[in-house]
Amino acid sequence: MSITSDLLRGHTDTIILARLMDSDNYGYEINKSIQHKTGGNYELKEATLYTAFRRLEQANCISSYWGDEQTGARRRYYSITEIGKEAYQTLLKEWKTAKEMIDNLIKVEE
Repeated sequence: MSITSDLLRGHTDTIILARLMDSDNYGYEINKSIQHKTGGNYELKEATLYTAFRRLEQANCISSYWGDEQTGARRRYYSITEIGKEAYQTLLKEWKTAKEMIDNLIKVEE
């Protein structure tokens, strides 16, 4: 079952920050991780992903650096900052609150 991107669009930053909580990574690998964790039901469009990276970097939530690959194309890696970790915790708390509200709103009373 594929999920509509509209449902997740407002949570792109939270999803990306969550993927960076464990370790630094580059765009393709982050998107691959998202696909894996959703059983192939969701992936970020490349434009959405890199727009989010720019937005998060401008907000000092992430930083980036060029990898030192010996073969293949150079990769731009992203790393979460302390500000990003705090932002992630705030966004996660907001998500949990929103999820609880939506659960209550769509629950059919018996």
